[in-house]
Amino acid sequence: MASLSEQHRQKESQQMPSALERQREPNAQQSTGSGNATVTATIATATAEPKRNYKGFVAGVFSGIAKLSVGHPFDTVKVRLQTSKDSHFKGPLDCVLQTVRKEGVSGLYKGATPPLIGWMVMDSVMLGSLTLYRRLLLEHVFSNPRIRPALPITSTDPHTLPSFGHGIAGIMAGTTVSFIAAPVEHIKARLQVQYAADKAQRMYSGPIDCVLKVYRAHGIPGVYRGLCATMFFRSFFFFWWGSYDILSRWMREQTKLSTPAINFWAGGISAQVFWITSYPSDVVKQRIMTDPLGGSLGDGERRFRHWKDAAVTVYRERGWQGYWRGFLPCFLRAFPANAMALVAFEGVMRWLP
Repeated sequence: MASLSEQHRQKESQQMPSALERQREPNAQQSTGSGNATVTATIATATAEPKRNYKGFVAGVFSGIAKLSVGHPFDTVKVRLQTSKDSHFKGPLDCVLQTVRKEGVSGLYKGATPPLIGWMVMDSVMLGSLTLYRRLLLEHVFSNPRIRPALPITSTDPHTLPSFGHGIAGIMAGTTVSFIAAPVEHIKARLQVQYAADKAQRMYSGPIDCVLKVYRAHGIPGVYRGLCATMFFRSFFFFWWGSYDILSRWMREQTKLSTPAINFWAGGISAQVFWITSYPSDVVKQRIMTDPLGGSLGDGERRFRHWKDAAVTVYRERGWQGYWRGFLPCFLRAFPANAMALVAFEGVMRWLP
């Protein structure tokens, strides 16, 4: 039977806010009383804030590694279903079986090098900028007595960023990271839709070759093909980080789950909320990114000049169902990939000095 002191320590560890939860109240001071850890939010002090920001950027790198390791095979299937003809694959399982049979297991990891490097940088920038935007919004908007009455919030605490504020910070972080994500996802998508098992028959031998060929033929605009579509898609981070805050608060108040367990479940569920709301825009983005660039590249005739052109084409080809083609592997990927990414992030945050 555990001693009273051991039970007390266990109780405190369960109630201790995680790294992302401390970011939710970026200027919080922790005070302890009557054996319970409580958080008293204040704008007056910001202890060790630069160090905390630094840790967030570093931990974000490991979040990206975990996300790619778990999620890339699902992403390959998703992209192939989104961009192939209906007759090519009967469904997600058929896509997996055909890929493994013709290209081996490594076929599921086609195009993994750009996101391996890119997601390490992307998650670092996303989580680091998210922390920064949360603090700026709290200090200059949501705690401002002249602005606060006009905001669509119900919270009476001016020193805690509400869930709506977390959503706005998510949009801002999504826009910021889009400048890194757009070229990474563009190159990844073009590599993923190369179906030839023989490398000699592929247009691009790898990510570097793809970047060089696209750049030589179309310059920086060619490499950044789909940037606006990426920004629009990542504006749905509003639902991801807003729901993550709501779920985290509810689990802390209504359950006895440990902090890592809360990070896992809230992270996985909120990621699925994000994909449910954003998936149609991702389909359109992928169609734009895999559309032939034309010109001296010699990969075919360009079809989509604008976002609207791709969106209308998806509907004409498959109706409303076209906007949800490939959703199942994406939805199945969202929970484990993002849940493990947040567990990795939190673990590194606790490990760093």
